[in-house]
Amino acid sequence: MAEENRVTTDRSNAQWLADLKGDSFIRDNALTDLRARLQRGIYYYLSRERSDLASLASEEITQMAEDFAQDATMRVLNNMDSFRGDSQFTTWAMKVAVRIAITELRRSHYRDYSLDTLTANGDLQIPASPVVNAASPERPEAATEKADVLRKIDTAFNEALTERQRQALQLLMLDGVSLDTVAEQMDTNRNALYKLVHDARRKMRQTLEAQGLPPDYILNLFETR
Repeated sequence: MAEENRVTTDRSNAQWLADLKGDSFIRDNALTDLRARLQRGIYYYLSRERSDLASLASEEITQMAEDFAQDATMRVLNNMDSFRGDSQFTTWAMKVAVRIAITELRRSHYRDYSLDTLTANGDLQIPASPVVNAASPERPEAATEKADVLRKIDTAFNEALTERQRQALQLLMLDGVSLDTVAEQMDTNRNALYKLVHDARRKMRQTLEAQGLPPDYILNLFETR
């Protein structure tokens, strides 16, 4: 009981790693703390250091920070083995989060697109539709290549994932339903939903890479020029 009730705001590097790999209450508590830290840091970055976002309302910045923190939390979990302890764990995690925010903002004007093809460092999302640059009509062979890739993504989505994974990705990434609403609809909690989405996106990435479609290739193919 004492372990469950200990203060978690000042974890050491070793405690962060142990708690995030722990079970049940300890892991959930650590995930909640980490996500909250990253969301606060991203919000500060977006609201104080990005003059190009000055016209956005506070609510929009908050939503962006929550979305980026979700991606960052999953990225940190997936890359904990690469943490070498050269800095504070939270400092390292925050760098991961800011890189995600920077890349997402650079790749897309956030409010103009409901979904990007990829997240910052390679986790695959499901493209809603290819982005078309009207000023520069694409070659027929490029359009054919995109159509072929989209068919393969659609096949992977329908055949590689479980029904529950497909439901979560559909609601969150294609329909734009909020995380809390999806968790309620699927009778789960936020942390379990994060894990479900994380596993689904990793499975999609592995399936497409096995077909010779790595994330960088897909990103470049659909990138706005």
